[in-house]
Amino acid sequence: MNADSLPLPIAVLISGGGSNLQALIDGCATGMIPGRIVLVISNNPEAFGIKRAKHHHIPTRIVDHRLYANRAAFDQELARLIDQAEAQLVCLAGFMRVLTADFTHHYAGRLINIHPALLPAFPGLHVQRQAIEAGARFSGATVHFVVPEVDAGPIIVQAVVPVLADDTPDTLAARILHQEHRIYPLAVRWFAQGRLQLEGNRVRVLNADEKEQDVLIHPTGE
Repeated sequence: MNADSLPLPIAVLISGGGSNLQALIDGCATGMIPGRIVLVISNNPEAFGIKRAKHHHIPTRIVDHRLYANRAAFDQELARLIDQAEAQLVCLAGFMRVLTADFTHHYAGRLINIHPALLPAFPGLHVQRQAIEAGARFSGATVHFVVPEVDAGPIIVQAVVPVLADDTPDTLAARILHQEHRIYPLAVRWFAQGRLQLEGNRVRVLNADEKEQDVLIHPTGE
């Protein structure tokens, strides 16, 4: 991946409140991310994230999955809109649809996701409950490249969050979300700067400074 042109055009896919979308919007606005969000797509017409995007004058589209005969037809419409916007990076930010292999292959190496657990542990849904019920001492968040397998793919960066004795799924989720807002813009920044190098299933961050190395080696955000 290299940054052929800046600012990097980014598409963001959402299904709900869009707090991670807001973190990316803020990152672009401050210059922390050398990019611009050119399109926000939601499969949910009621998603609050659409209002966030409109507030910042970002183009939005609703692609209601219920109106399509199958996942392939839905994904084809997503891809048409993303390619029409000439986005070079696609960020999944609370997008609650499983994407087809054709879609993930089409955007291979430029499709990323954030998951509220320390992958490969606790993929899927209700991950905070999973962590608490498993007696895990730590959970967290993971930004990764997307592959056809759900909640898999090369890991870009993670943040570690302790699971406290009195945690509920909601309290743990709130602390993890705070770290999601910290590491997702960071991962997008690295991508936009052309500093992510895929080596098999591993991701190297090129030219990481001391602060970034600390995030990568000691990723605790508490």
